[in-house]
Amino acid sequence: MKYLFLIWSGIWRKPGRTILISLQISVAFALFGVLQGMKTGVDEAIAKTRADLLFVVPSAFGGAPLPLGSIDRLRSIPGVGTVTFADGFLGTYQKPTESVYVLAIESDNASWLTLVPEIFKVLPADLEALQRIRTGVLISADIGKKYGWHIGDRIPLASTTLQSNGSGDWVFDVVGTFTAHEPGSDGYIVANYAYFDEARRLYKGTVRNFYVVASDPKQAAAVAETIDRTFANSSGETKTASLRENAQQQMQSIGNLSFAIRSIVSAVLVTLLFSNTTMMMQSIRERTPELAILKTLGFTNRAVFCLVLAEAIIVCIVAAVIGLALATIVFPYAGKYVPGLSMPWVVVEIGLLAAVGVALVSAAVPAIRAARLEIVDALAGR
Repeated sequence: MKYLFLIWSGIWRKPGRTILISLQISVAFALFGVLQGMKTGVDEAIAKTRADLLFVVPSAFGGAPLPLGSIDRLRSIPGVGTVTFADGFLGTYQKPTESVYVLAIESDNASWLTLVPEIFKVLPADLEALQRIRTGVLISADIGKKYGWHIGDRIPLASTTLQSNGSGDWVFDVVGTFTAHEPGSDGYIVANYAYFDEARRLYKGTVRNFYVVASDPKQAAAVAETIDRTFANSSGETKTASLRENAQQQMQSIGNLSFAIRSIVSAVLVTLLFSNTTMMMQSIRERTPELAILKTLGFTNRAVFCLVLAEAIIVCIVAAVIGLALATIVFPYAGKYVPGLSMPWVVVEIGLLAAVGVALVSAAVPAIRAARLEIVDALAGR
């Protein structure tokens, strides 16, 4: 602590340069925090995604929907627990540009909404109202706010999905609400499948997806293979994948996110390293006479080395903390498209360690040069 004044004086010898270095480090670690936070957060979110919840869809993309009668066959497969289903159609509200997807589900207590309680929450009274009122729908707070809908309102929607009477006009009654911890909840409502299937003109008695919960999560992959084998070469061939597999495929579909983030972060840190080293070298050259005087007063090579290193570490850590704090503040906006994504604390810890590493590497050569400084040569200006 007795050298703190010397360290502080060295840091602020050139305030403009110190501020510039701090800004560079802060921006670099803010970028590091957001990008690395996204990567680590997505990896953690995928790891936490349920592997026992299976999606059963038609084997051919965009193919004919699956027969609803397949549900009994699904339930008879060993290892299958809960089975439910969902279908729906796209409609518009008031204007062609205002799209609203109507998600039609089985409305009993084993419905689609109750399978993923960590994402969807619905009160038993609202689910009961959906069961009781065939034209009823549940809305999220987001879509209610967007269109000014409340419980008791009637919602008219226009759609290319026609009813049995040839009309594309659908009317639903808001009977309750649900909470969704996922993006896009302002774009759909939840309706009663029984009413939708009875009213539509085409594809009666079919569903777009089945949802299966494996009795043993460890056997989910085997159950998925059994389901697809069971329906192979039938009129309703299936393709089954877990919720976790679907999340992984979605991430892969946008490219190698890990490689892109690692490349950007590495480039930023290497650039910061060179920039910081250059400024430290310039600082040592300017302070040569001052360092020589310190040695004249009895400071050892080791003490001078530690003083220079301490200056770099303090500047890097303080600036990195500011940058990581900024990243933590803006991260919710960057991560809003991934449900449940938050800044992992491990990223902050890695960021601080990286800041120390940048300080040590960038200051090592200047600090060694300062420690090896010859007093006579330094004072003579050589």
